[in-house]
Amino acid sequence: MLIHGLHFNNIKGDIFGGVVAAVIAVPLALAFGVASGAGAEAGLYGAIFVGFFAALFGGTPAQASGPTGPMTVVFAGLLVEMSSHPELVFTTVVLGGVVLVVLGSLGIGRYISLMPYPVISGFMGGIGAIIIILQIGPLLGHDAKPGGVIPNVMGVPEFVQDPILHAIILAGMALSITYLTPKSLGRVVPPPLLALLVCTPAALWFFPEAPVIGSVPSSFPQFLFPTIEIEFLPLVIEGACVLALLGAIDSLLTSLVCDNMTRTQHDSNRELIGQGIGNMVAGLFGGLPGAGATMRSVANIRSGGRTPISGAFMGLVLLGTLLWLGPLAEKIPLAVLAGILLKVGVDIIDWRFLRHVWEAPRADVGIMVVVFFITVAVDLITVVAAGVVLASLFFVKEMADLQLANMKVITEVHEESPLTPEEAAVMDRNAGKIVLIHVDGPMSFGSAKNMVRRLETAPGLGTFTSCVLDLSDVPVIDGTAALAIDDMLRIIRAHKQHLFFVGMQPKVEKVLEGFGVLGHIRPGHRVETRLEALRRAAEADGEFLPSTP
Repeated sequence: MLIHGLHFNNIKGDIFGGVVAAVIAVPLALAFGVASGAGAEAGLYGAIFVGFFAALFGGTPAQASGPTGPMTVVFAGLLVEMSSHPELVFTTVVLGGVVLVVLGSLGIGRYISLMPYPVISGFMGGIGAIIIILQIGPLLGHDAKPGGVIPNVMGVPEFVQDPILHAIILAGMALSITYLTPKSLGRVVPPPLLALLVCTPAALWFFPEAPVIGSVPSSFPQFLFPTIEIEFLPLVIEGACVLALLGAIDSLLTSLVCDNMTRTQHDSNRELIGQGIGNMVAGLFGGLPGAGATMRSVANIRSGGRTPISGAFMGLVLLGTLLWLGPLAEKIPLAVLAGILLKVGVDIIDWRFLRHVWEAPRADVGIMVVVFFITVAVDLITVVAAGVVLASLFFVKEMADLQLANMKVITEVHEESPLTPEEAAVMDRNAGKIVLIHVDGPMSFGSAKNMVRRLETAPGLGTFTSCVLDLSDVPVIDGTAALAIDDMLRIIRAHKQHLFFVGMQPKVEKVLEGFGVLGHIRPGHRVETRLEALRRAAEADGEFLPSTP
């Protein structure tokens, strides 16, 4: 079927869910549009096109998509960097959609969910902090400083010294409504929309001088043909990749939420393709980039939405809002949108992780903190790369420690030795002459060097005449570990000792053969069982043993 999860058995629920999702999307789309610097209409355009096309071509039937906080922050940064050629920013959005389609077509979707949680937590916390920082000026009646986070942090004393009373009142009203609206009322009228409905008339009546959104087109958006400037090409490609990565993470995390609520299973690759198509169309019509939006998706599902019809209908409702209610949106005060966005920023922060920060592993907390500060102070490309690298290094270190702990160098029999009575008897008779190395679990590059060092520093290595390397419990091995085993062979040969190999599994054998390690094993020094290897090691020492029965 062309449309994933489409059926017509839930029309009533899908239509109602789409309407509710659209009602939630309107104030957020307007706020994101204003915050991005592209205008309120850009937020609506993005909500319309991403919401409609991601629903039709995506892989999560009940997901509602549109502009999100992380995507808006990236877009706003790109708009600042390419302020002399703003049309290039929408070309970047289109290219980001292309990257998403390519990722989905190549089957990369299932790997996006492997992003380490501390990286996601620190990243989302940083995005939330950026949104909050950028709203400090508007909350106090001033325009946000151009240039991003640092100028706005530096501008806080200026904002505080000259606050505008009506902005504080309007922002406070909006913030209070979004936080204090009873759940029973919130199910009927979403708090962000209620804030607009209450605060906008109040502003018109009591504070007519308050800055408002201004002109909002009430016609279908015009087509923007993609353009490119060679000097901006690296920035466009970089921005497109960031938008694609953020859109993929944002959408697939929301897809997991939808799966839990609907007891269904999303298609991650189709979801990336759908989000890519939605972003391509949004960029072609001057809209903000978007992704799966958790708040809208949850509202859609709770209101009965179950199929792509609900997300597509949300897009149509938003289009109707643009065409017929645009003039009303022009009167919305900027301070009210700032209050709504402040709540959005607070909600994006991963409070669940922060509540357990004192009990969480120190490495995870360290990664989260580093990612948070890089997100706020540097840029989003750097943070994603640095976060993944940090998390990977910590993971490799932990796995290496675990692998090393599972490597036992046995020179004498003790209670923890993994030996049968027969094997223990052979070791006892040849005490000081046979060393047994038993590896339990995978062998990888992280522990390879330490494994060789463990053998080199084994007490009395030079006095042993035979070494038994037991690989029967090793399911997989990588190239670095294979070369480490080759180094073990060289060490043993340098001491004029015998090295017997025990029970290589097929995958391990294939890697060792590929690196030429098996060719260095002496004839008769590769056996199937540990007991037989110990017997041959004893025979190599000159001890006569009766043949195995």
